[in-house]
Amino acid sequence: MTGSLRPLRAVLWDMDGLLVDTEPVWTVAEEELAAELGGTWSPQLKATIAGTRLDVAVPTILEHYGRPTTAADVAWASGWLLRRMGELFASEPTVLPGVRALLTELAARQVPVALVSSSYRALVQAVLAHGLGPFDVTVAGDEVGHGKPHPEPYLTAAARLGVDPQDCVVLEDSVAGVLAGEAAGCAVLAVPSVPGVTVLPGPRTLVRASLAGVTVADLQALL
Repeated sequence: MTGSLRPLRAVLWDMDGLLVDTEPVWTVAEEELAAELGGTWSPQLKATIAGTRLDVAVPTILEHYGRPTTAADVAWASGWLLRRMGELFASEPTVLPGVRALLTELAARQVPVALVSSSYRALVQAVLAHGLGPFDVTVAGDEVGHGKPHPEPYLTAAARLGVDPQDCVVLEDSVAGVLAGEAAGCAVLAVPSVPGVTVLPGPRTLVRASLAGVTVADLQALL
């Protein structure tokens, strides 16, 4: 019954692959890094690291190519990716289907929105510089102690908005992000964007092929 639904207090958006189509851009940088490491990029590796921040993704990449994972090696590869992504993000990213319509409806209904990304602040700002939003709160991957799949990023966003996580819907495209949203106590709408990534539906987790046609009522129904 509608009367038993929790109120929708906020919607917490992932960025890469959910808000904007930046995963192919990441792939360009990742393929170039793989060449620097003497190998070729692997779609399976892409699926493994999807949604994780650099301190998790980079050691996984280095291990895959048989390279050392010392602090110096991780710092070098992380810096290389950040520099290259900063160059690539200078071009306006493609906004994914349904995003603008849903943001517009949320604004009209005065539902707060947050951007919660595994990307570091420099890259979040590079994307937001193209005019997306506005978001009431933004949380970058290098601003929390634990990245996705840990719930801290989404718990941080909910706390900054002053809302109960159980009254929030998380919009995600990766397994790590979905797990983070679920662990935070949020309902989740998953739109997988990376080939090889499979998200399973649950009691408060819905899987869709796209955000196109998704309405505030659909998000409310998840609660």
